[in-house]
Amino acid sequence: MTGPLCAGEVSGSVAPGVKRRVGCDRVEFADFYRTSWDPCLRAVTASLGDPRLAEDLVAEAFAKAWVSWRDVRNHPAPRAWIVRTSLNTGVSWWRRRRHEVTLTGREPGPGEKPGQAARLAGPAGMDTALLGAVRRLPAREREVVVLRVFLDLDTETTAKQLGIATGTVRAHLSRAIATLRQEVDPVLTMEA
Repeated sequence: MTGPLCAGEVSGSVAPGVKRRVGCDRVEFADFYRTSWDPCLRAVTASLGDPRLAEDLVAEAFAKAWVSWRDVRNHPAPRAWIVRTSLNTGVSWWRRRRHEVTLTGREPGPGEKPGQAARLAGPAGMDTALLGAVRRLPAREREVVVLRVFLDLDTETTAKQLGIATGTVRAHLSRAIATLRQEVDPVLTMEA
């Protein structure tokens, strides 16, 4: 184990042979969790379109973050790490199950007529029309929107997270915003 223990801290084992500075790590992680849960959940929900699945995946990503907390806290964008881990976990989960879900091909909910699509329920404060429009964006544009808008990362950090050039981030964001304006504006006008 490296470094002195925090005041009143005890060392604990997370796995055989792995020691952790429990007190400091626990406090840092708790602060990170408290301030990051909602933005990460919103980002993953916007990307996946399924609030329940997003919540499960974000919870699993936070569990993975706790196990690797020292690496995650030193990551240039820990919230982006959570979102990326959530999405990767979701992809792995779907691949294992070889099951495809579409928003339009689902069973009608209670009180719905066949063919009548209910609006998705998202985390509190998220507009469901916007959430659906973000979900319909191409994957790369959706990832850029999630990182730039929902997590408020700068262009360079977004480019690093996605492994693309900063100009590509700007181009994807521009196309995504134009598409979202076309899709969401008529819905908002009809609702008003």
